[in-house]
Amino acid sequence: MRRNASELDKMRKAGKVVAEMHEATRAAIRPGITTMDLNKVAAEVIERRGARSNFLNYHGFPAVICTSPNDMIVHGIPGDYVLRDGDIISVDCGAIVEGYHGDAAYTAGVGEISATAKRLIEVTERSMYAGIDQLTIGNRLHEVGRAVQKVAEAAGFSVVREYVGHAIGTAMHESPQVPNYWPGNPGPVLKEGMVFAVEPMVNVGSFHTYVLEDGWGVMTQDGQLSAHFEHTIAVTANGPEIFTIA
Repeated sequence: MRRNASELDKMRKAGKVVAEMHEATRAAIRPGITTMDLNKVAAEVIERRGARSNFLNYHGFPAVICTSPNDMIVHGIPGDYVLRDGDIISVDCGAIVEGYHGDAAYTAGVGEISATAKRLIEVTERSMYAGIDQLTIGNRLHEVGRAVQKVAEAAGFSVVREYVGHAIGTAMHESPQVPNYWPGNPGPVLKEGMVFAVEPMVNVGSFHTYVLEDGWGVMTQDGQLSAHFEHTIAVTANGPEIFTIA
């Protein structure tokens, strides 16, 4: 769906709230705090900005952010997990302003992390921006996935298949989906005013996954590290515009 100028302005506002959630939670990450502590930091931003959470109570999800450490890929429920030196943690944030959604994620290291973890984080973020660069008028949507996959696999990592990006607007998850790999067809033609969440999930080992008994946390099947980055981006006459960046 193509969004008009008024709708895009509301999505920019939602994106700025999400960007502030990122800044606040990043600043709080250190050994010794819990993932619930990060959730409280994010909730304070939402309340202060007069926004609403699009994660809380989404299909029963009990928090305003997802916190996914180490070999957890996405959808981790904040709780009593204590961050330790050497961990990596993926933080996924969302907000609603005037009925319009923003959604974005990042992965950060806790204290001193391994060289492999640093490289995974760098490559995953770079793969996201390679995908974002494809969001230009007249291009095809699945070029996003081709670009993401090329960067991730060139580094020797794998791209998760079961969980993908998506269009976004008056709902957090709208059609069409945005694969982070080449699915075998070019997908829709991109038009001005379309808005997407591009969100590669990249693993050190295989791309196979499983879901925890809580029905939410998605894990790497082989127990190796995973990283996740995401932004909400509009297709504009001037190229991709990222709404969820500070």
